[in-house]
Amino acid sequence: MSESNKKPIRREPPEGVTLEKMVEALVANYGWERLGEKIRIHCFTDNPSIKSSLKFLRKTPWARTKVEELFIWRDKTGWDPRDNDK
Repeated sequence: MSESNKKPIRREPPEGVTLEKMVEALVANYGWERLGEKIRIHCFTDNPSIKSSLKFLRKTPWARTKVEELFIWRDKTGWDPRDNDK
């Protein structure tokens, strides 16, 4: 495949997907403990909640970027880590 035919890599969440929906989807998929292992931030490991996580992520661009990247990767690949637990 030539360089001109490659699709650009999407680095933004799909339009209409809020940060809250991303966090909720990741928590539903991974759970707080596993999400805290994947993205090492205290709002996911120390008494986590959606509300406290959103407050932190909205003020911390680097952490928000990590959440967005994980959400996009998870959405793009469709891979579910729970498949390996069977």
